Amino acid sequence: MERRNFGKSFIGAALAAGATPAAVKAAPTVNRPWGPGIKVTLQAGANPSDDDLRFVHQLGLKYVNFHLDAKDATLENFQRLKSKAESAGLKVWNIGHMGNRNMEEVTLNLPGRDKRIEEYKQYLKNMNKVGIRYVTYAHMANGIWSTDRETTRGPAPARAFNMAKGGKGFWGGKTYELPLTHGRVYSEQEIWDNWAYFIKQVAPVAEAENVFIGCHPDDPPVPMLGGIPRCIFGTFEGHKKALEIANSPNVGLCFCVGTWLEGGELMGADAVTAIKHFGAQGKIFKVHFRNMSASLPHFVETFVDNGYYDMYRAMKALVEVGFDGSLIGDHFPEMIGGPKVAVAYTMAWLRAMAQRAESEVGVKA
Repeated sequence: MERRNFGKSFIGAALAAGATPAAVKAAPTVNRPWGPGIKVTLQAGANPSDDDLRFVHQLGLKYVNFHLDAKDATLENFQRLKSKAESAGLKVWNIGHMGNRNMEEVTLNLPGRDKRIEEYKQYLKNMNKVGIRYVTYAHMANGIWSTDRETTRGPAPARAFNMAKGGKGFWGGKTYELPLTHGRVYSEQEIWDNWAYFIKQVAPVAEAENVFIGCHPDDPPVPMLGGIPRCIFGTFEGHKKALEIANSPNVGLCFCVGTWLEGGELMGADAVTAIKHFGAQGKIFKVHFRNMSASLPHFVETFVDNGYYDMYRAMKALVEVGFDGSLIGDHFPEMIGGPKVAVAYTMAWLRAMAQRAESEVGVKA
């Protein structure tokens, strides 16, 4: 399943809001348009009902993300969603859409690349017009890959990926299949050159519009899928090099703990090491928080308290570096009672971990 399809059924997460840690050095800020403290955020789909927004309040949250299909991603709809949220007493962190990330034209230098880049620049300008200061970007040419769904505790159905089975990539209504998704094998240098071509054009626009771009890891971070290297946002060193090329205070990371756990040793650094490195630079703008049954070559997404990783370590590291962006849950297993049950269950765990971390680090509530 595509990552954002989960959002249409209310992906959410929570973390108790708090001030920037007093007992540790806060992350550096460069014209950040938001205040200190982690932003509690719920993924609220494309057309939330009044009850959906009421649910956000019942969970004790103040922030929402919205996500639209590309055809609906107009300035008018951006303004409509923001107004609806604000009328319900909520703040909007992000409004995204399927068409402005994982663009094969951009990643692979296919026909239409410059047109897509101009569309992305306009998207950044539209975000400024409606007062949205953050967007997520991903640089995968052939989507997010999965194999048949498997079960985790419960049993509960969940997304899985098994390299031995190959799987398929999905994004924006397209399906990508082995052995070659685009007819040939691409070199790592091509992928790097295309990244530089894109980001050096859009970063100045992001700075001018005061919008921050958070880059999501490749999911899964397999070195190559369908002939396309995942060499940029598939390793720790790749992330560092990508940000160096961007050389912009407005280009950072959407740090997906789950994807980092998928990669395991292939990432070149564990999740906490990466959080401390990028967090100390103020380069983490948003966090996706989920646990995994194992790392590659075979993983199943699972409940936040049920995977191979101690998620409290990641939570405490975020508090220690003074992370001040948005944190959401990500890719919940299916629970009896519907998706809102999984949201509430995960939120309870996140808030408990956050409160413990804030207490240990010395953050004032």
